[in-house]
Amino acid sequence: MLSLQELSDRIEIQDLLVRYSHAVDTREWKLFAECFTEDAVVDYTAFGGPCGTVAEVTAFLASVLPMFTATQHLVANSAVVLEGDRATARTMCHNPMALPGAEGAAGLLLCGLWYVDELVRTPDGWRLRRRSEDKAYSIALAPPAG
Repeated sequence: MLSLQELSDRIEIQDLLVRYSHAVDTREWKLFAECFTEDAVVDYTAFGGPCGTVAEVTAFLASVLPMFTATQHLVANSAVVLEGDRATARTMCHNPMALPGAEGAAGLLLCGLWYVDELVRTPDGWRLRRRSEDKAYSIALAPPAG
């Protein structure tokens, strides 16, 4: 049976994962940075992105996300392993991203992945210390013809 602390930790970690998704989809870069420790490493190389500091990855996201008219990070099925003030998690993500098209038609890029995380408890709550991605799929759908 889970202790109250373990239940609290799991809920706080789930909230963090949702907060990260919300920050990316709304382009709230301050909130995005608050999801990580100061020394965090973020590795987006599975989809051709950078591996670097939160500041470097924020700059990358801020430069590429404007090409999409909308994004959604749908996270589920988190497998969390708690070890005191540290945790690991593997979380499924389905990420549809809308692309603008001619005359109002839109294309869609679908990405499926698992986030692989190392987390730590800080005085401000749980934070991501390392985040990487395991790619499952990436599919580009063109807008319907005519």
